[in-house]
Amino acid sequence: MPTARSHGFKISYEVFGDGPPVVLHPGMFQDGAHWAHSGYTPALTAAHTVIAIDPLGLGASDAPREIEAYSLQHRVDYVTAVLDDVGADRAAFWGYSLGAMTGYAVAAHAPERLTRLIAGAYDPINGFRSAVDQAIRELGLPADIDAYEIVKQGASADPYQAVLIGAGDLGAFRANYDAFSREPGLATELAACGVPILMYVGTADPWHDPMRAFAERAGAGFFSLPAADHKGGWDRSADVLPHVLPFLAEDRPSHLRP
Repeated sequence: MPTARSHGFKISYEVFGDGPPVVLHPGMFQDGAHWAHSGYTPALTAAHTVIAIDPLGLGASDAPREIEAYSLQHRVDYVTAVLDDVGADRAAFWGYSLGAMTGYAVAAHAPERLTRLIAGAYDPINGFRSAVDQAIRELGLPADIDAYEIVKQGASADPYQAVLIGAGDLGAFRANYDAFSREPGLATELAACGVPILMYVGTADPWHDPMRAFAERAGAGFFSLPAADHKGGWDRSADVLPHVLPFLAEDRPSHLRP
């Protein structure tokens, strides 16, 4: 796999297809190849150069155990390092969950590197805690419980993610999660970034209503996936792609658009 360097760490990625570039950034306990496994990458490569990133701490990328390595600014920097490595001044960015949060950060802090942003299933207003707090209440657990094991066990129920978790560095997973779970929302910066945004989320995902509210307020595109929870929003590529492909097509020359 090709690699970029950011803050002394190796960031691995793969490149497929030809056309305007689009970066794919997965969620927690996922790697870049999960996009292909779930049916996204093959649908994109006919019209786009797909850059599928293994985020820091996951897949073939380096796996530091220090929380500071996973700060928002470091996440922005490893995305722009990959863009520099492939020679792309600008690209579209598509992220899900942790990937959506990373996309928000790139749009907020390096908007000149993005042509557009697709964000799946992450609250830009209150961040990670809004979903976790609701889940803890619904499960009847103490409010101060450490939710890390709950999140990891949920991810391990997916066979693909179970393999990734089993092969990974648990200390790095923990540091990545701790940084992710503490980040506040980026609604103010995101609304002012000037990057065209398309957002989506399942109606059974706790982040549905805050995402819809932000999109309405900021003038961003938005669509819902009926009855999908957080994992379901990822799994339903056949329902997501018909919305995303026309949005991405705006990066193509007009004579090549469908």
